Amino acid sequence: MEPTFDGDDDDLEEAAGDPPEDLKPSEKKALIDLREMLEEVILSGDLIKPPPPRHHHEGRHRTRVATEGKEEEQSKEEKGEEEVLDPGGVSLWGIPLLPSKKHEGTDVILLKFLRAQEFKAAEALEMLRRTLRWRREFGLDCAKGVCENDEEAAALAEHLRGAAYIAGRDRDGNPVCYNVYGVFKDREVYRRAVGSAERRQRLLRWRVRLMEQGIEQMSLHSGGSATLLHIIDFKDMLRPGLKELRTATREVVAVLQDNYPEFVAKNIFLNVSFRYYAYHALFSPFITPRTRSKFIFARSSKVTETLLKFISAENIPVQYGGLRRENDEEFSEDNGIASEITLKGGTSSIEIPIVEPGVTVVWDVTVVGWEVDYKEEFIPDDEGSYKILIQKERNLEECVRNSFYISEPGKLVLTITNKTYKKKRVLYRSKSKPTIPLYTLPDPLHPTVQSPSVVKQLHETYCAQHALEFLKFTLFPPGYCIQDC
Repeated sequence: MEPTFDGDDDDLEEAAGDPPEDLKPSEKKALIDLREMLEEVILSGDLIKPPPPRHHHEGRHRTRVATEGKEEEQSKEEKGEEEVLDPGGVSLWGIPLLPSKKHEGTDVILLKFLRAQEFKAAEALEMLRRTLRWRREFGLDCAKGVCENDEEAAALAEHLRGAAYIAGRDRDGNPVCYNVYGVFKDREVYRRAVGSAERRQRLLRWRVRLMEQGIEQMSLHSGGSATLLHIIDFKDMLRPGLKELRTATREVVAVLQDNYPEFVAKNIFLNVSFRYYAYHALFSPFITPRTRSKFIFARSSKVTETLLKFISAENIPVQYGGLRRENDEEFSEDNGIASEITLKGGTSSIEIPIVEPGVTVVWDVTVVGWEVDYKEEFIPDDEGSYKILIQKERNLEECVRNSFYISEPGKLVLTITNKTYKKKRVLYRSKSKPTIPLYTLPDPLHPTVQSPSVVKQLHETYCAQHALEFLKFTLFPPGYCIQDC
């Protein structure tokens, strides 16, 4: 049976439930006041009704009289629309707004608007009403949070793949949204996205659609992940001729601030120039501490180090020094947890023991700060077998993923040399999967096996690791070094 509200404040408080315990007394009172006002306007059908027009000059009495009939007629139409709405069905992002329905997500939504208005109940209610009116005008389904007419936005999203996307979660479980301005280096992409006012409007609709998708991944209930972590990559942003992009960005930011309050946990700006540091320092005194704490800046040399404070390596994309790859078929949340070691100046090794042969080992390695040399080799347990150099020593400048088929017990050895005096964080992970070789070993005494042409053909036909495994069974003289295949 649905809880009902007959106008008594105590009845509403009992029906809606107690405010969260972590709120201050003044904040609890503001939440209760907002519940009462919201319940009243929903039941009266005035929630989305626009405010009456204000007339600032009494000399315009005739104009008011002339338009009174039209306003009255328009008001009747609006009332008719509101009467169709079921008070219990009024919702936002799939959360019922009627407090007496006692939905666990209602207070989460109301607290977002209260925090945005410094816990002033009347201002929070008006902001909520403006948001609902905007969603109706913008063409958003208030119940599902989906654009009703988003075909153009969907087409633009396909064209701007990589400009903004949601990938992974941060350490608190919040979805992570990446905004990459480097995509707009392409003049054709730039023209299609922001070349005219109409195209900027489509860009805005596309960006709102992405925000709605991010909210769908949230848990809008007490204790759930109800915010996004925003990553803004400013690489290649400070170039001449980007006036339209800056205009479009300001429009997007204004819409998101006005209609998605307190949905961003942090804004992390990457590849930031000194100009942005100076700008932020100049205006910081005029920003509230709460807002100021949401802005994090990172120079290009500190990108990975900064992101690791908020996101695990498994959820940071490889282009930012992490281990996450799009549509990864090798590692998942179940088997993709990374291990970490700290590397001082000098050489250190990561050993991956292989007890059972007949498997392919896959591994990822990334180093925070780079400036290291890196080598891969397989060392068999049998002293009579050859060591195999998988990757000769080279300077490491990006995340490494490699694989190798193991035909006998041994260990993979990943050797890393730190050429600086700074400590380096090394993040790695590995997995083994049963594999059937793609070739059948012939008789090693057969004369064709020793033919250079056969070896060359194998090199061209099979991947490097399979060719190396085959060569181990050919008749090479003692001391022959198998490497650089």
